[in-house]
Amino acid sequence: MLAYAIRRIAMMVPSLAGIIVITFILTRVLPGDPALMITGEQALPEFVDKVRAQYGFDQPLLVQLWEYLKQLARGDLGYAWHTGHPVASDFITRFPATLELTLASMIIALIVALPLGILGAAKQNSVFDHIARFLSFVGSSVPIFWLGLLLIALFYSKLGWLPAPVGRISDGIYPPTHVTGLYVVDSLLSWDMVALKDSLLHLLMPAFCLSMGTIAIVTKMIRASMLEVIKQDFMRTAKAKGLSETAVICKHGLMNSLIPALTVIGLQFGYLLGGAVITETIFAWPGVGNYVTESILSADYAPIQAMTLISAVLYGAVNLLVELLYGVLDPRVRYD
Repeated sequence: MLAYAIRRIAMMVPSLAGIIVITFILTRVLPGDPALMITGEQALPEFVDKVRAQYGFDQPLLVQLWEYLKQLARGDLGYAWHTGHPVASDFITRFPATLELTLASMIIALIVALPLGILGAAKQNSVFDHIARFLSFVGSSVPIFWLGLLLIALFYSKLGWLPAPVGRISDGIYPPTHVTGLYVVDSLLSWDMVALKDSLLHLLMPAFCLSMGTIAIVTKMIRASMLEVIKQDFMRTAKAKGLSETAVICKHGLMNSLIPALTVIGLQFGYLLGGAVITETIFAWPGVGNYVTESILSADYAPIQAMTLISAVLYGAVNLLVELLYGVLDPRVRYD
């Protein structure tokens, strides 16, 4: 398994190299002059040219690419001029917010999708099956930005049940003592119930909004996989031995149906972890997705390039982890 993991990591290197080059070129063709964004539109042309030369924007594209590659080789992700901090520092500060949002949305998705997918397959054409198919349709077709605005209008503006969709905690409440950077976890560790309640309320809307797409995909995958497993001989044998339907489904069907669904769950987690740009922007969530949006609007190249690279690495790492988990769930899997 170790040799297989090393081979897979080596295969990721050309892909990452291509992503680095393509992202670098695409950022350079984005509209907007970064030197003008730095200096302001009212700046003198001489000052703009000086800033352009200072950051190397006046160099040929290949020269800029070579300098960027040397910078990456040193482990330097660049400098975000619109925040005034190194990109690595900004990512370390903002990544816990994205991780917390991703974990919360994935937990919500699994809590909803797994039972619905299983019940939809075990009781075809029942109420559970209709609910599963309806949620799959809604989650696949409803745009995230529209759902987010609808949740804000209903639960904040109309009903007033949830706090304003700004940040991770209310202004009048101190954040919990920093341990992991995850407000919910840190609140539990420090036993700060006030911060725990408020951070959960702030997390609920964006996490639910982000989870809808995952709920749709995982529900469809679990349902389809379970329908295939139910038809297998070992399921009929288990029923013939007198096992209850619940035992057959949970002990025999669920584990086998999770194997193909694991790929989808892993891909979705990698996608969400890479940065939920739209959701974080709508709810003013201070994560890396919102950070990249601000960088795009400011024509700040370094954070965009760094985010793309880090997302690719995370995506590849999650895929590799899923492939290795296959060997744990299914002993028949061989890593040759």
